[in-house]
Amino acid sequence: MVSAFLRSAGLGLAVCLSGSVAAMSVLPGCTVKRAQEPVEAQAQSPMVADKILVKKRQRRLYLMRDGEPFRTYRISLGIEPVGHKQRQGDNRTPEGRYTISGRNARSKFYKALHISYPSLDDRLRAAAEGWDPGGAIMIHGEPRGARFAELRDLVRDEDWTQGCIAVSNLAVDEIWRYVGDGTPIEIEP
Repeated sequence: MVSAFLRSAGLGLAVCLSGSVAAMSVLPGCTVKRAQEPVEAQAQSPMVADKILVKKRQRRLYLMRDGEPFRTYRISLGIEPVGHKQRQGDNRTPEGRYTISGRNARSKFYKALHISYPSLDDRLRAAAEGWDPGGAIMIHGEPRGARFAELRDLVRDEDWTQGCIAVSNLAVDEIWRYVGDGTPIEIEP
């Protein structure tokens, strides 16, 4: 009803929501459209990522499309962020090429997208050392429930996970929307 009124009045309407406040997400092209543009022309299908790029040193996750980032998020890593994950309990975030292999809407850390770690190489390397390579590496949001309340403040400022990639809840909502299962993820040092 409101959009019909605005259309008949010749006014365009654009809503730009930053899924992450305070530089958690960069939303290029999020500007108000000129008044003469019809509302229908502004509606576009959402961008879908064809790759996720994580740069651990920069503490950034990039959603990529055709080799270009279209969303950027601030991340927190495992509490031992330097180096590739070797084994269960080392608190490192893996490095290498993986895929998004599933998702959990009922995770204890809000929403979570599962990363396909450990790869065959990771399992073989850990087996050669007699270690369990670990698993359950995710891109996830903030902790749920009062039990984890003290961790919520760490999400934006410190590395605090046991090897996962943590983002704000607003950021994980965007990532959830723009990333499908099977999407490649490259995690760089």
